[in-house]
Amino acid sequence: MSSIYNSLLLKIINEIIPATYLSTKKGNKIFGAAILKKSDLSTIVIGTNNEIANPLYHGEISTIFNYYDTEYSKKIKTSECIFLSSHEPCSLCLSAISWAGFDNFYYFFPYNETKNNFNIPHDLKILDQVFNIKKGCYNKDNNYWKSYSIQDEINLLKKNKKENLKEKIENIYSEYEILSNIYQKSKINNNIPLN
Repeated sequence: MSSIYNSLLLKIINEIIPATYLSTKKGNKIFGAAILKKSDLSTIVIGTNNEIANPLYHGEISTIFNYYDTEYSKKIKTSECIFLSSHEPCSLCLSAISWAGFDNFYYFFPYNETKNNFNIPHDLKILDQVFNIKKGCYNKDNNYWKSYSIQDEINLLKKNKKENLKEKIENIYSEYEILSNIYQKSKINNNIPLN
């Protein structure tokens, strides 16, 4: 079971993070995602936040648009895919994942880390203020999809299997700290409504 998490961590490190650097340097937030084939975990598409173009182009939304803009969407059903997100999807993205027909998603950073580590509190605020969902406690296993916190799932593994993934996890934290600093410095100059 640890092999899937190793693969997901490598997707974040080798594919989502490099694309996020390009996006963040333009003034976008640090969110990215990928759609993978369940059968072999190969990448179909990736996407990153593009809110400087449109405030609705969150990382997950851009990824879904990228998927439907390719021939893959005609050949590979969303039920045959894994949706991988760098951060726990906001309410907009939770709905988009549902409407697009994905039956799962995996994420690395939970809401509280997005708020506390990256100074982006809007996911929790919107869930609380608009939907009256306290502390981000939405139904993570429902009729549309099941969500998985990669870090929580890794914590359930045996100690030696966790240790094998530790370096990759630390690498992701380190890279996103740099990305966050880039975004925080640039956000005063961009035109994103909810910075």
